[in-house]
Amino acid sequence: MQAERCHHVVRVVSRRSVGGHANETQQICGRRTYCFLKVKSQLEEKEGKTFDVFTAVEFKTQMVAGTNYFIKVHVGNDEFMHLRVFKSLPQENKPLSLHSYQGSKTKHDELAYF
Repeated sequence: MQAERCHHVVRVVSRRSVGGHANETQQICGRRTYCFLKVKSQLEEKEGKTFDVFTAVEFKTQMVAGTNYFIKVHVGNDEFMHLRVFKSLPQENKPLSLHSYQGSKTKHDELAYF
């Protein structure tokens, strides 16, 4: 187990994960927020609109041949979207890619595999 400090939030992350299964929901820290912003333009292109608000609030991970991130994003007012973002293995040196997404979500909708 390793503790990570994210601003004023301390969380404990288990380094053991089961391939193919999504882990528990985690809070977003500054470093991850920056990474997740990289898919904003991909979502805007697919949706055909721009988002003035785009704040990742929580995420889950799934280890595959790389990592799937399931991210809950606040996009303004009481609207949220769930994103599935893929990060390839380090040796592949590819950018994050928006795999799929779900709209019409609320703050209280559970973040789940899709």
